[in-house]
Amino acid sequence: MLRTIFRLRTFQFCPRKLQVEFLSLRSLFSSSTMAKSKFEYVREFESHDICLPNCFIVVRVDGKGFHKFTEAHGFEKPNDREGLLLMSKAAARVMEEFNDISCAYGQSDEFSFVFNRDTNVYKRRTEKILSVVNSLFTSSYVFFWDKFISRKLKYPPAFDARIVLYPTVNNLRDYLSWRQADAHINNLYNTAFWGLVKAGKTKQEAEQKLCGTVSSDKHEILFKTCSINYNNECELYKKGTMLVKKLVAKGKGDSTYNTVYVPLNCDIIQDKFWNDNPQLLNTELDTPVCREITEECQLVFVKTKITSDEDVDSNKKKTHKKKNRNPQRRNHGKAETNGVKSED
Repeated sequence: MLRTIFRLRTFQFCPRKLQVEFLSLRSLFSSSTMAKSKFEYVREFESHDICLPNCFIVVRVDGKGFHKFTEAHGFEKPNDREGLLLMSKAAARVMEEFNDISCAYGQSDEFSFVFNRDTNVYKRRTEKILSVVNSLFTSSYVFFWDKFISRKLKYPPAFDARIVLYPTVNNLRDYLSWRQADAHINNLYNTAFWGLVKAGKTKQEAEQKLCGTVSSDKHEILFKTCSINYNNECELYKKGTMLVKKLVAKGKGDSTYNTVYVPLNCDIIQDKFWNDNPQLLNTELDTPVCREITEECQLVFVKTKITSDEDVDSNKKKTHKKKNRNPQRRNHGKAETNGVKSED
């Protein structure tokens, strides 16, 4: 390299020779040369962690420093409805991007995305799945901010993320039950805490009042001190949001369907939810077709893709043929749906 530069500085001026020397310098630093150069060995330092096969992949996205973030942006305490709906909208955008996400559960400043156990997205590379889901969720949160919150975004939010693998249906259901139980415990405490603050207590006094109390004590404090019956609180705050993908007819008698992501604020710990939505745990079952959205669904996120009746029927035929071709797998999936632990 030094020799080439020296030659550029000492030769007598000649346009053709100058062009040759310039091309030699450019080729030295060009990307095509670098890709096949002696420096290429550094790629050997890269490592790729692969998610174990036949496991549900769960990506949990969690707000970083959201206590400070919510205070800076004037979020309502203990729950900000618009802020929670914004989280659900960002999660629905992630589900729209990944067809292999069967459902997503969110509460407070977190959302958990459940990938089908047989997914091969990004060849199950951990860092690829984690980075894309996290970045898409974060960017969607910022992108849809103005549609849900009237206040100006003062600084960009941050989310961390992790991947956890669950080999059986029971493990997955226990994880989601844990997150919903956590939502109930935190919301009960926060409702009591901010109820006391709004009733005239300082934050320190409210914290001391709740120290050592159990669930029944908090219910009593809310009812007697704050005139709040916790059982009448919004289900969105108490149970969190489960996003489920469904097909809904565009109109009465219409043969085309919209793919929608329906937020359900219901109990996911008991069996009823899973019995009503068996397709979430068994990929061989079709996405359910609904003629209408029930009133309990507070918000519907519509995907732009439209599916016709012919596409739905064709999909069912393919699924039926797939089931007949592998009846053993079909029975295994049915056992998994009923909450029986897998033998694998």
